[in-house]
Amino acid sequence: MYDMISVGDSTIDHFFFIHDASVVCDINKEDCKLSISYADKLAVDKYLRFTAGNAMNQAISSAKLGLKTAFYTIIGEDSAGNDIIEQLKKCNVGLEYIHKDKESSTNVSGVISFQGERTILVYHLARKYDLPMDMKTKWLYLTSAGPQSAVPVLHDQVLAYLAANPSVKFAFNPGTHQMHLGLEALKPLFARTEILFMNKEEHERVLGLPTGSDVKELMAAMRKLGVKTCVLTDGPKGSYAYDGEKYFHLDIFDGLVVERTGCGDAFGAAFTAARVHDLSVEEAMRWGTFNSAYVIRIPGPQNGLLEKDEMTSLLKDNKDFKPKEI
Repeated sequence: MYDMISVGDSTIDHFFFIHDASVVCDINKEDCKLSISYADKLAVDKYLRFTAGNAMNQAISSAKLGLKTAFYTIIGEDSAGNDIIEQLKKCNVGLEYIHKDKESSTNVSGVISFQGERTILVYHLARKYDLPMDMKTKWLYLTSAGPQSAVPVLHDQVLAYLAANPSVKFAFNPGTHQMHLGLEALKPLFARTEILFMNKEEHERVLGLPTGSDVKELMAAMRKLGVKTCVLTDGPKGSYAYDGEKYFHLDIFDGLVVERTGCGDAFGAAFTAARVHDLSVEEAMRWGTFNSAYVIRIPGPQNGLLEKDEMTSLLKDNKDFKPKEI
């Protein structure tokens, strides 16, 4: 019996740190674009390569935070796939649900890092998902998968698994391809979701609401769709949570910002881990915030993830850092 099984794609991230670019925003600074010279060569200040993928980041973080964790993903029979296996072994993540695709290679992403923020070029190869129906777990965590044409099959399999295992709790952090399916396609998953993680812009996009919508309205709308606990992150403004009774807000935890890739995964993994450990929503927000604050201090989405003893120490040393009801 596992505490957590993560479901989604794994990848190899290629990081390109650049300086020759600019950011152009609208008057409200809600919609920003990365601007680089067209048909030009850009100097790369630094290049790094990491194992990654939202689900892999979440699985590794869960294991570090004391959960018995396994991972369902599909990789290629190549050196990149072997690198993913070795990293999971190193972090004590169960491997029995990992499938190797003999016809396709392992997924790759290109990460353009500029002034601490990142723009990601995501390439998901075509996959034939076959989620095992005999998995034994207390929680299932579904996140980024693709391409879009393959995602509905995976969603149907997840829903079938949850229907056959009603005691399993379900956390959901939809990726780009999943959100592109639209609200109607996602409603059956939302109706079964214990904890939902999306940022403010993603809430607005999925719900079809305008930019600048009130965070309480966004979370209340998700609650009406069946989500038990809605978690909304809003970059430097911090995070929000709504459990159907109270709304909470927590600021970011100040510290060094080197590279933000994996910040959301770190938050979602630690928040969920706290709930698996039977802690309150308020305490889960603290876990998520500390984990995300430390992953962005080191390049790569997994290097800065906190171990459970490190988390315990931070919680003890920062007792006054806690959410406020809004």
